[in-house]
Amino acid sequence: MPRRRRLDAAGVPLHVIQRGNNRAACFFSDIDRRLYLKCLADAARRRGCAIHAYALMTNHVHLLLTPEKTGSTSLMLQDLGRKYVPVVNRHHDRTGTLWEGRFRSNLVDSETYLLTCHRYIELNPVRAGMVARPADYPWTSHRHYARTNIDPMVKEHRVFTELGSTAEDRCHNFLELFGSQVNDAELDQLRTAVNKGWALGSDAFLDRMEAMVGRSVRPPRRGRPRKENDSVRQPAASQEEMLF
Repeated sequence: MPRRRRLDAAGVPLHVIQRGNNRAACFFSDIDRRLYLKCLADAARRRGCAIHAYALMTNHVHLLLTPEKTGSTSLMLQDLGRKYVPVVNRHHDRTGTLWEGRFRSNLVDSETYLLTCHRYIELNPVRAGMVARPADYPWTSHRHYARTNIDPMVKEHRVFTELGSTAEDRCHNFLELFGSQVNDAELDQLRTAVNKGWALGSDAFLDRMEAMVGRSVRPPRRGRPRKENDSVRQPAASQEEMLF
């Protein structure tokens, strides 16, 4: 059976997860992370993808972006891989694929979930126990929004710019959102949507996306009952992988 085509629509934000193959590391040093960000910036500019937020973890990457055209995200990640992977393989004396074959993504309603998804991405290192505060981790977009390290790659979404009339007001109001973690219900919604490839948003947004892409963007109403012998035990995931 052919794999289901990803949901993708021009001008609609996407949450993207790119994972290391077999849950293995995709970054082995800070040099790798800097190279990845350079390759990402070049590919995003070439393919017309606005990067709003990112987090580089040990074995996966989160991106929040808006493509100008349908299909631009896939092309961007292909360009990035062609530049990044050969260099990393050569520097670390390795061969073969680095990334899981198929990245995961879901459409995000900018009016209801964009800032929640943004917080979720930049709080990944905190949930993984790597740092105490998002500002302590240098490999996310958080420092750009905290105005401690402006990142020319980051394109601030309209929803962010509407947080205040001045840069200082926007920064203050954005950082106020990080006073608490994303709650469990929101975590479940975000993780399920991106892992299943469903759109995340209001009913009006889902209706609009279905009209735009020409198929369902929601969870199926029902499925075949699962039998006991259908389940297959999967290898245990690392704490970081479980928290993505």
